[in-house]
Amino acid sequence: QVQLVESGGGRVQPGGSLRLSCVASGRGFSINVMGWYRQAPGKERESVARISSGGTINYQDSVLGRFTISRDNAKNMVYLQMNYLIPEDTAVYYCNAFGREIGQVYDMNYWGKGTLVTVSL
Repeated sequence: QVQLVESGGGRVQPGGSLRLSCVASGRGFSINVMGWYRQAPGKERESVARISSGGTINYQDSVLGRFTISRDNAKNMVYLQMNYLIPEDTAVYYCNAFGREIGQVYDMNYWGKGTLVTVSL
């Protein structure tokens, strides 16, 4: 089983910055796409940013120019640098990995438990 553990959440004032990190661990796996999703209170989970193993990146429009996703394939880690945070960014942020363990035929989604980001005065 691939396990994902996030870190770096917290409370920050509007205009501030936070950096989220996520590490994947397990026995014998490969990950195609890693990314970050978020879920605000009363809303559905949404994609924030994703990065493929080859470096292709997609961002949600609302975070373009403010958030930067990066990945260290050797360490099985993905990061999300969040700048110019606004209250609307308040949510639980989840790390996601789309990949497979040795012996699996298809890729599947793996999820971390989430880390809370609160943007407020």
